[in-house]
Amino acid sequence: MVASGQRVAAANVTSATYAAEHLFVYLRGKGDRVGDPVTRQLGERMRVLGIDPGLTRCGLGVVDGVPGRQPLVVAVDVVRTPSDLDTARRLLAIDEAVDSWITRYRPTAVAIERVFAQHNVQTVMGTAQAAGVAMLASARHGIPVSMHTPSEVKAAITGSGRASKEQVAAMVTKILKLEEVPQPADAADALALAICHVWRGSTTARLNAAVEAAGNHAERQRSTFGKSAQPRRRRQE
Repeated sequence: MVASGQRVAAANVTSATYAAEHLFVYLRGKGDRVGDPVTRQLGERMRVLGIDPGLTRCGLGVVDGVPGRQPLVVAVDVVRTPSDLDTARRLLAIDEAVDSWITRYRPTAVAIERVFAQHNVQTVMGTAQAAGVAMLASARHGIPVSMHTPSEVKAAITGSGRASKEQVAAMVTKILKLEEVPQPADAADALALAICHVWRGSTTARLNAAVEAAGNHAERQRSTFGKSAQPRRRRQE
């Protein structure tokens, strides 16, 4: 069931190379992202594409926001590929969907869930493959990619790294002021990843940039002082 104010359009996507069911869901919050001042705050606005990788279901969620402020939902998407389709074509379907979303929504960053080993080797392989495709699509557009662990996302959204999926989905609904919980769970997870990156990823990126800048500065100093400290050779008469 879809609440009022939400639009859902489903279509079968087919081509010469793949056939995949593509479910597109657009969720509108209580505010308009275009006119809300949070989208223009101090030039620090981020538009993050969160990706919950999966071969059967790949969640995509786009969020606008700045650190310390309430984020705004732009869109959320679940791409489905049939299990009887060749793996290469399933990955192609995911690649084309991610590429299309990057072109359409122009995110400034991409956040992907970090894949952990599971008992089901086939499942973790499919998840890792989908994550790799998403990273490749992002790199093709020159967009920085960050990986976030499930516990990191849970802690950012609920305050507890051990929160259940239901608790995360409920908090995503509350944070984004949606009228109902995004379905399926992959949709909520994608939005949670995007929110996590808005709130935490920007700080991490600045710290990493500062560390890198400090390292480069130290390297330049070592190079300069090293040259000046070298004794001059006497000219041979």
